Amino acid sequence: MERRLLYNRMERKMEENTVRDVETGSETGGEDALVGNVNKLTVSPPGYTGAPRKGHLVFDACFESGNLGRVDYISEFEFDLFIRPDTCNPRFRVWFNFTVENVRETQRVIFNVVNFSKTKSLYRDGMSPVVKSTSRPKWQRLPAKNVYYYRCPDHRRNYVMSFAFCFDREDDVYQFAYCYPYTYSRLQHYLASLERRNLPYLQREQLGLSVQQRRLDLLTITNPDHLSPDREKKLVFLTARVHPGESPASFICQGVIDFLVSQHPVAQVLRDHVIFKIVPMLNPDGVYLGNYRCSLMGFDLNRHWQDPSPWAHPTLHAVKQLIVQMNQDPRVSLEFYIDVHAHSTMLNGFMYGNVFEDEERVQRQAVFPRLLCQNAPDFSFSNTSFNRDVVKAGTGRRFLGGLLDDTSYCYTLEVSFYSYMTAGSTAPVPYTEETYTKLGRNVARTFLDYYKLNNFIKDNRPTHIQSSEVMSQTGDGNRKGNGVGRDAADREREKSQGVRH
Repeated sequence: MERRLLYNRMERKMEENTVRDVETGSETGGEDALVGNVNKLTVSPPGYTGAPRKGHLVFDACFESGNLGRVDYISEFEFDLFIRPDTCNPRFRVWFNFTVENVRETQRVIFNVVNFSKTKSLYRDGMSPVVKSTSRPKWQRLPAKNVYYYRCPDHRRNYVMSFAFCFDREDDVYQFAYCYPYTYSRLQHYLASLERRNLPYLQREQLGLSVQQRRLDLLTITNPDHLSPDREKKLVFLTARVHPGESPASFICQGVIDFLVSQHPVAQVLRDHVIFKIVPMLNPDGVYLGNYRCSLMGFDLNRHWQDPSPWAHPTLHAVKQLIVQMNQDPRVSLEFYIDVHAHSTMLNGFMYGNVFEDEERVQRQAVFPRLLCQNAPDFSFSNTSFNRDVVKAGTGRRFLGGLLDDTSYCYTLEVSFYSYMTAGSTAPVPYTEETYTKLGRNVARTFLDYYKLNNFIKDNRPTHIQSSEVMSQTGDGNRKGNGVGRDAADREREKSQGVRH
C-alpha cells in the first residue's frame, strides 16, 4: 500500500500543470527563510477546532541536534516537511532529526521532505532515513521500498524524498533522522566515562571553547613515557565532525578511541610507539544546533584553515595553533593528519589525499590507504583519490599538506552515509552504528602495519580485531527490539567500556 500511495502521489505531482509562483532554483523566499525548529507543533486538518484528537500528529525538533523547520498538512495521510537551513547560512538544507507523537495505531502516513539543498543523493541508490521509538530504542533504517527520491514541480523543482510509514503503537514517540545521530552531549558522556577510568595512557584536556562556550576536547593516547620533554615523539593527529551533520564521523572516531584505549595487544604496542592526538568534535555548536555543514555563525569551518579567526572560528583556530606549535618542535614528528567525514553520494569508506610533484612521495602517500584496504573490507582504494581542487584549498587536508614537511601525510577519511560493497558482493550492505565504529577500529589497527610493529606483539597473539575484544559504546550489545536512542543500555556500556574478558 505504501508503495502505491507514494507512486500515485509522485505521478500526480509530476503531471500537474500549475507550478507555484516561485523562481525555479532560487535560494531566497519563504522556504529558505525558516528560522528555528518546530516545537510540539500539532498539525490538525484545516478548519478543525477543539482539542487535538489521536492521529493529529505532534511534531517536535526542539532538542539537541534536532532539525525540522515547518510542517504543511496535505491530507490526513500526507505531510510536507521543511528542513531548517543551517544557522546564518540558507545554502545548506540536508540534516533532519525530529519526533512525532499523538499517533493513532495503524495510522499510515507519507512524509515528503521537500527542500533539500542537494540534488545528488544516496536516496537515489537505496538509502533510507533511520527511525526509533520509545519502546524500540535502537535506530534502524526504513525499508528502501518505502522511500522515493524525485524532482518535484510543486517545490521549485527541488528534489523531494518521500517515505511511507505505519505507526503501530499509540503511546510511542517516534523519531526520524537523516542518519544515526551522535550529539555533543553523547560525546561528553563518553569522554567523562573514559576519564573516570583513570587510564595512565589517556589524557583529556580542554583545548578551547566554541562561540557558545562548548568544550573543544583533545585526547592524547600514548604510553606516558613518550610525554617527557626531551624524548622524540612520533605523532598521529585525528579530527572529526568539522561538518556537524556528518554523524558517521563520530562513530568512526569513537571506534578509533575505543580500540586505542583497550588492552588489545595491537593497541598496547601502538601506545608504546606512537602518540595519538584526537579532537573528536571540531564543530560542537553546529552539532548541538542540528546544522548540516556550518558553525553557529554560518561558516563552513573546513574552508577556513588558512586563516581562522580566534573569535569567529575559535575551535579551528585552537587546533591550528596546536598543530603549528607541534610542527615547530624539532622533537615532534607529526606524521599523519586525518580528518574524518561522511559522504552523501558515494559508497564505502575511502580517502582523499594531496598531489605532489615528487613521485616517490606520491607512492608513499598511497601506502596507508592500501594497508587500510587490506584490514577493512568496507574500505575502497579504487574510490580513494588525490587532488588539488581549488575549492578545497581551505580544508585541513590541503592546508596542512602544504604546511607540514614531506614525511607527513594528510588525508580526509570519508565514509558513506548509506552503505558499502565488499569485494565480490552484488548488493550494498547498509552501515550500522557498529560497522561505522568497526571501521574506526580498523583505521587504528592499520598503524601497526604502517609502522611495521608486528614483531612487537607478544606470544605470537593474533593481531586481527574481533569486535568482542574491544567494547564499543555503539554496539548492539544488550539491546532488544527495534528502534532508537540513548537508553539505560548505553549508560551501562559507558560504565564497562574497555576489554571484554
